[in-house]
Amino acid sequence: MLAAAADRLPGLRHLCLGDIVAEENELSWIQQSDITPLLTAFPALETLVVAGGEHLHLDPVGHDALRVLEFLSAGLSAEFVRAVGASPFPALRALDMWLGVERYYGDSTVEDLAGILNGAGLPMLTRLGLMNSEIQDEIAAAVAVAPILDRLTELDLSMGTLGDEGAAALLAGLPDAHLTHLNLRHHFIGESLQQRLRDTLPGVHVDLDEEEEPYESGDGDTGRYVEVAE
Repeated sequence: MLAAAADRLPGLRHLCLGDIVAEENELSWIQQSDITPLLTAFPALETLVVAGGEHLHLDPVGHDALRVLEFLSAGLSAEFVRAVGASPFPALRALDMWLGVERYYGDSTVEDLAGILNGAGLPMLTRLGLMNSEIQDEIAAAVAVAPILDRLTELDLSMGTLGDEGAAALLAGLPDAHLTHLNLRHHFIGESLQQRLRDTLPGVHVDLDEEEEPYESGDGDTGRYVEVAE
């Protein structure tokens, strides 16, 4: 409907699709669709925020005006993540992706992030958020050696299951980066590594709020959890 009305909305620059509060519909319940027509119908769009991941689809597509792109989800599919990485966004400054959990179709791996992490289609990107993931340690290790790291001033790995392994990878890879902000809020990092992160990155604002404890189920299993899985 929005794409069909594009000629009536020539001044549209900022759009949030699926802005539904939890009292009306949980994030994981939002039914999305193919958003490719929005990017082709609105070439002047500067901000696109999409909430909900079920049935969310994108064909690789370029867009010359987008500056901010956010996907808020309890689960983004591997196919969708690859499509974002295959789309050239020459003006994009900020990209946030809530990758989510497998239970809600969030089946992407670090390999699916390759198109984003190599930075080929994102020459102006300065903020990258790969968030809310149950493979946050693997993501941290990949980001710490990724080509795109050299152009970032803000890195957001919050809301996920980041622990000591991921923190150690960041300690090895980030000292030579150009970050001013590192968001690790909602994490499972031990106190000694938290302090090492602060000491090793003295010029970086490091957010280590909301240190979480692994859950323990009735049968003795333990595990970590993401912030938004419902």
